[in-house]
Amino acid sequence: MIRPAVAAGLARWREVAAALATALLGLWLVSLGGYLLRPLGAGVIVLGAAWGLIAFRRMRFARSIDAPGVVEVDEGQIGYFGAGQGLGGYVALRDLTEIRLLLLRGRQYWRLKGADGQAILIPPAAAGAGALYDAFASLPEIDMGRLTAALDRRVAAQGLWTRPAKKLTQQP
Repeated sequence: MIRPAVAAGLARWREVAAALATALLGLWLVSLGGYLLRPLGAGVIVLGAAWGLIAFRRMRFARSIDAPGVVEVDEGQIGYFGAGQGLGGYVALRDLTEIRLLLLRGRQYWRLKGADGQAILIPPAAAGAGALYDAFASLPEIDMGRLTAALDRRVAAQGLWTRPAKKLTQQP
């Protein structure tokens, strides 16, 4: 009944729509009034707005699949199974030291560098690359808005995150 292109577009926005519905539910609770429903409704509005922001960024982060290979995020490890040319590999999130976005031959690639100096290149348009949003969000001091905005810029190389140095603590 619905065209496939329209259905795909609606599916892409479903999490944002659910967050909006949550915020509208909170607005309805606030409109009912009272000492209990107004604060509860305000809390639901804040929850819906925060969820909406994250959902919108996650939606912008995910790209249509038009690059070879498959990305897998499992047990704190990012894996990319590339098609030919020696592409692919694994890097554990705890060993990740740097994230860059490169533009090579007109295509964007995430460059993930591990503590051992090895790096893997992952196209943002590979199957499963949308899962990288949640994996990257778990990294310390990362700015997810900056990562999402970087995908819209066509710059040769963008350094987006480096692991912060561990602070030395003195013991008494």
